[in-house]
Formats: sequence, structure tokens, C-alpha cells
Amino acid sequence: MIAKKIAYNVVFNAVAKVLSTVLALVAIGFITRYLGKEGFGDYATVLAFFSFFGAIADMGLCSVSVREISRKGADEKKIMGNVFVLRVISSLFVFSLAPIIIIFLPYSQEVKLGILLSAAAFLFSSSYMVLNGIFQKNLAMDKVMAAELFGKVIQVGFIILAIKSDWGFMAIIFSLALCMLINFILVFLLSRRYLKFKPRINFSYWKKFLKMSFPMGISVIITFMYFKMDTIMLSIIKGSADVGIYNAAYKIIENITFFPAMIIGLILPLMSRYIFTDREKFENISNKTFKIFCILTVPLIVGALFLAEKIIGLIGGAGFMESANILRVLIFALAFIFFGHFFNSILLAGSLQKKLMEVLAFCAIFNVGTNLIAIPCYSYRGAAIASVFTEMLVVALTFCLTVKYLDYRPKIEKWKGFLFSGLAMAAFLFTFQELNLFLSAIGSSAVYFIFLWLTKAISKEEILSIVGRAS
Repeated sequence: MIAKKIAYNVVFNAVAKVLSTVLALVAIGFITRYLGKEGFGDYATVLAFFSFFGAIADMGLCSVSVREISRKGADEKKIMGNVFVLRVISSLFVFSLAPIIIIFLPYSQEVKLGILLSAAAFLFSSSYMVLNGIFQKNLAMDKVMAAELFGKVIQVGFIILAIKSDWGFMAIIFSLALCMLINFILVFLLSRRYLKFKPRINFSYWKKFLKMSFPMGISVIITFMYFKMDTIMLSIIKGSADVGIYNAAYKIIENITFFPAMIIGLILPLMSRYIFTDREKFENISNKTFKIFCILTVPLIVGALFLAEKIIGLIGGAGFMESANILRVLIFALAFIFFGHFFNSILLAGSLQKKLMEVLAFCAIFNVGTNLIAIPCYSYRGAAIASVFTEMLVVALTFCLTVKYLDYRPKIEKWKGFLFSGLAMAAFLFTFQELNLFLSAIGSSAVYFIFLWLTKAISKEEILSIVGRAS
């Protein structure tokens, strides 16, 4: 029963996430054409501050609350009542901090108002996210994903209406607040089916809880620094148009990163179960996961290199063609993100969270320093290159930690088959350059997987074994 429930949640969440990603890309397509480079750059800057507010206010409350309410005999009402109040207080603190921050920033009045509105949207976002632990414990995350998907549909619909009615930049930002409000109402109402708690204030418990959650909160800030700080730095150093060009490509990458995270979400429990109890099973699962990541990253890189103009043309329109070369650079950052997730998960499974935190902190500092050097000289090109080197550094350092402390090195068989299949895919795209994006993507993917089969680089049984174990 539990296995079926887990499998259902995995499939439902994956489908919902794919649909949400498609909707996000549709929204970006409308927004880029309506606002242009500078306007879209302003929009991306506001979203970066939305993420910044989330990082500052997180404090590890969400992740630790899931752990605490999942323990046997836990007083769920006490925990959630106190954590919910803590989350509201931290969100209100961030909201009050926003006007002070924007005073010192060189943005237009419209962008500053957009940042304030995003801070208001964050009040709803943070309030409903802390409730996710209730659904996670009850294996009911499909309810959250359904609520978020409904909110995304409403947001995209509102964006299209605002653009058709020419309501302007602030209406686009308002769509974010509307989406978060809908999500909060739906998730809050749905959570009452599983746990009816009341807000509680217990200062001694807050102190104890924050002591546990603080390290996780620091990790969220670190993650923000090397995922979103480049957009804020680019907006301050170079301006909105450069941010728009950079983010037309970066948003595509950002919306694909959930795939490796989703796969690791399936595999991590298995890694954790076997890493110290059954080394052979652990290495078997890890090696197959590494192999699947190799199989996925090769066509992503080849496809982006050949189809960048067509992809950007679809997402951003003719006005964003400079973003095509940025996409070609950032696709390598995405490839490293896949393997960064892989080694991060092994370190977590091996209880090396502290070592991982040190590595991520160093990489965040490296990213900020590299951007400070690269952006003034090379603008969005420098930011893209800095992202690639940062993700490469994450993979290199986490790989070294994995070898040193866990004595594990990924082993991959028939890797030449992946490269040969990638070359076949590249040959197809080079030969049939006149095809549209859809036919190019379908045709080249078919060629790639046919050659994987012909070279026997992967078997059907290997894929089914991982899926079977995960479910």
C-alpha cells in the first residue's frame, strides 16, 4: 500500500512538474515579446529578489519541520503551530526589510515597486511552503502539486490577459502575488484534512528549533548565492537589457534542473539505505544513476549547440537572438548540475553534510568573486562562463570528497557508445538544419536513442531495474 502510494505521488508530481514547466516557458514567451530585453531584464531582477527573500527567511524551517513531525510520537500540533508562527515572523521581517534594501539600489521606480510587490507575494509563498511537511509526512504531495499547478494556470492566464489588455509591467509582477495567494489558500485548506493546528508561541521551543534549523537555513542562502546572485549583480553592474539577454537563456536552464533533482529524489533513499549496509547494491544503484545522467546530458548538450537559435526564437522571439550563444554556454553548466546533484546525494547519504556545506560555501564565494571580475568586462557572457566554472568546481570538489571519505568512484561501461550516439545526433542536426524545432528535436532524439540501442550502450533492463527499485 505504501509503495503504491509513493509510486503514485512520484508519477503524479513528475507529470505536474512537466506541465508546470511547460506553462512557465509559455509565460516567458509572452513576457519576453511584450516587455522586450529591458523589461524582461527588470522582470528577471524582481524574480531574483523574490528568491533572495526566500533564502533569507527560510532559516531551515521547512526541512526540519518535516523531520520533526515525522518522528514517532511527535506532537504535530505543537510543532506546526510554533513553526508556522516562526515562518510568518521571518516573512514579515523580510517584508519590512525590502523597502530599506531598495533605497540603496540603482533601479527605476517601477522595478523598486515590483520588488516590494514580490516581497508581498513572498508572504503567501513562505506561509504555504511551511505546510508542505504535513503533506510529505502523509504521502500526499500530489495535493500540493495540484494546487501549485492550478495556481500556475491562473498566473499564466492572467499574464496573457494583462498582455492582451496592455496593463503593463506591474500587472505581470502582480500575477506572481496572485499565484502565491491562490497556492496559500488551497494548500492551507487542504492541510486541515490532515492536521488542524493553532498558532502557538513558545519561546523556549523556538530557541531549540532554530538551533536545529539554522545550519539548513545557511545552506539555502549559500544555494541562492551561486544560483541567483549573478542576476542581481548583472542588474546592478550592467543594467536591465543585459539581464534580459542572460535570463532568456538562463530561465530555460532553470526550468530543466528539476529533472536531475527529481531523479535524485527517487534514488537518495536507496543510496542512504545501502551505503553502509550493502556496498554492492549501493555501487550498482549509483553507477546506473551516473550512467543515466550521462545518457541524458549528451543529447542536451548536442541539441542546445545546434538548436540554440531555434529554441531562443521560440521562447524569446527575434529580439533575443544574442541569448542563443549564452544558452550554448549555460548548457554545460546544466550538465555539471546533473553530476553535482549526483555527488551531493552520495555525500548526504554518507552523512557528510558538514563537508558538503563547506564545499558549497566555497563555491558560492568563488561564484560571487568570479562574477565580480567577469561581469564588468564581459557582461552576460562573463556571468554565463562564471556559472559553468562554478558548477564544474562543485562537481570536482564533491567528487574528491566522495573518493576520499567514501572510497567511491563511478564506473561506467560502454561510454564510447554514448559519444558515438551523440555524434550521430550531431550529424543529423547538421544535415537537416532546415527542419523546424519540433522535427529537429524529435528526429535527433530518435537517432540518438537508436544508436544507443545499436551500440548496446544501454539496455531496457537497466532502466527498468532502477525504476523498479525506486518504486
